[in-house]
Amino acid sequence: MARVTVPLPDRSYDVLIGRGAMQELPAVIRRLAPTGIALITSSDIARHWAEPVVQCLTGAGHPCPVLQVEPGEATKGMAGLERSLAFLEAQRIDRRGLVIALGGGVIGDLAGFAAAVWMRGVRHLQLPTTLLAMVDSSVGGKTAINSPLSKNSIGAFWQPAAVIADLATLQTLPRDEVTSGFGEVCKYGLSLDEELARTLEDQTRALTGLDLEALEPVVARCCELKAEVVGADERESGARAVLNYGHTVGHAIEAASGFAAAHGRAISQGMRVAARLGVAQRLCEGDVIDVTDRLLEAYGLPGPLPRVDIGAVLEAVTRDKKASGGRVAWVLPRRLGRAQVGVRVPDATVERVVAEVLG
Repeated sequence: MARVTVPLPDRSYDVLIGRGAMQELPAVIRRLAPTGIALITSSDIARHWAEPVVQCLTGAGHPCPVLQVEPGEATKGMAGLERSLAFLEAQRIDRRGLVIALGGGVIGDLAGFAAAVWMRGVRHLQLPTTLLAMVDSSVGGKTAINSPLSKNSIGAFWQPAAVIADLATLQTLPRDEVTSGFGEVCKYGLSLDEELARTLEDQTRALTGLDLEALEPVVARCCELKAEVVGADERESGARAVLNYGHTVGHAIEAASGFAAAHGRAISQGMRVAARLGVAQRLCEGDVIDVTDRLLEAYGLPGPLPRVDIGAVLEAVTRDKKASGGRVAWVLPRRLGRAQVGVRVPDATVERVVAEVLG
């Protein structure tokens, strides 16, 4: 089992990664010593994993009531938040209590944000069950829900007390969710680590086949990269924006599709746009486009996406959380494995490239 520490002043925590990592849950709970536990999950994940988690905790002397919500991005809104907070209140979760998020990015964001605002902040523990959540959303403390017009626009920075990523949970994932998760994995290689990008190219068959022995060091490396960035810039005042590589257009596609587009597929399109914008702005050579397209294609990305209106995508881009006065600070490639934050791009160039990629 791999262990990655997210280094933060007074709030450092561990990410445990490996097949069977969930067996460490009772020991983690003993260390945290909560006065009460409440678990939030989705109905599809609960079918496979809620009972094992509850039994594990109950056997260790910790009753664990469960709230099941509907799967999908639509749950991550005000109604879902209200339901989650009502559950925490009904379970009498106090300031020494613990909220457990069991599921993918939607559940991690929803439960994490509910923990952030309940009693002005209670602890939460992430049990990610999707590849996307393991390498990205469960680590780093970003919690949020969606507004009717934009993704993750209502949120807070609220670090988990711990993250336990049991790779065995990936074996119950629908194939499309596995593919979507590799969008975030590829992001780390393309924007932060050339060696990881090469590994992803060399081990495509083993990784897409969910060979857990091959997958563990890749997931761990993604978490290490994120931990380094978060440790240096917890609240995204500068360098942490690199983690949004591909997300400006990716989030815009999700919003323009009514959140029907899978996150990993949407940000893969965003990375294709970013590569072309980097070349257009003469930040990088044209081979970045070739490598990006080749790597994503090897993992079945971007793959099928809902048809979206290009005008709606461009309008959603201006609502990007990194925008100021409607002007986006883009994250664009300098070369394979290195991206630059805060790049300004003329509107006409953005419009041309987005139309080229999405048209």
